[in-house]
Amino acid sequence: MKKYTKIIFVVAFVVLVISAGITYAAFIDKGKVLGSQFSVGSADIKLLNDLLLGAQPSNLVDEKTGPSFAGIGPNWTDKYLMKIFNNSTGQIRLTSNSNYLTAEDPDDLRNIIFAEPFVWNDENNNGMLDTGEEGTTYGRKTIVKWKTEGYDFGLVQAGETKSLILKFSTDSVSDTKQGKSALFDFEFNSTEE
Repeated sequence: MKKYTKIIFVVAFVVLVISAGITYAAFIDKGKVLGSQFSVGSADIKLLNDLLLGAQPSNLVDEKTGPSFAGIGPNWTDKYLMKIFNNSTGQIRLTSNSNYLTAEDPDDLRNIIFAEPFVWNDENNNGMLDTGEEGTTYGRKTIVKWKTEGYDFGLVQAGETKSLILKFSTDSVSDTKQGKSALFDFEFNSTEE
């Protein structure tokens, strides 16, 4: 009889556990989200190759050939137009620095040539600098100062184009600089904000 009591007790316990499990399962449910992927955004800027075409994918480049200036003398000035597109999904801070190797400027022209970026309000989007489109200046610096101090062009929203006028100039040019040449790069950098 003790044997049957133990069996009945074990069977009753198993039935009780199963009943509790079924009752618990009736009131509890799960939902799963599988394979969640997270990607950190990254700053991505592009240069407009043709200023007239706008931010079409085929017109966005990472690099382009810079201007060539000849006949530089005292009180010389010339302008180069740029448009930089924020191709990332978020807001960025746009900055710029010149970059050069002293071997490509053996006569130290970097100390007599100035750069002065201006806001360019290309209101009619024709890619040309028209009267009244030159905005405020970001300051005038030698190529050396552009490298060491750089320029901060502020925040640019996702999908926005920043248009700039780069004005290059000299004050005086000594006779020892005549016939000399140099090669400088200028780079635009972006940081997500």
